[in-house]
Amino acid sequence: MNGIPASLLFACSENSVRSPMAEALAKRLYGQASYIDSVGVRASAVDGLAAAALDELGIDVHRHHAKTFDDVDPSSFDLIVTLSPEAHHQALEFTRGTAAEVEYWPVMDPSVVEGSRDMRLSAYRSTRDQILARLKARFGAPSGPSV
Repeated sequence: MNGIPASLLFACSENSVRSPMAEALAKRLYGQASYIDSVGVRASAVDGLAAAALDELGIDVHRHHAKTFDDVDPSSFDLIVTLSPEAHHQALEFTRGTAAEVEYWPVMDPSVVEGSRDMRLSAYRSTRDQILARLKARFGAPSGPSV
């Protein structure tokens, strides 16, 4: 599958850091060309530092509504990108019997980093930038505004 698929789902453990970041970045880059959503194995409110790291790029996720795999239909997606081992296992179960492809992108969970707010925010920026680079490498030139 080259280019952006018609429908894309990002998944991580809580739908509070990595998958909302990936969803927001992908929507900024490819939102005109694809339906993009995100879920978690469990649902938690969006992480404040994840929102802060995206705010720096002019992307607002403060109103993100966390969802789980139970909230979406696996057959609605052409590709599911998992960002944590737990989400990858869940996605493989979730897509059994569907045509959806599943890809695992190992991305560090910045919420495990301890230290000052600046040290922690730096980890979130690193995760944001890693996801952004992976999106561009995997799906090519964006159809929408660049980040």
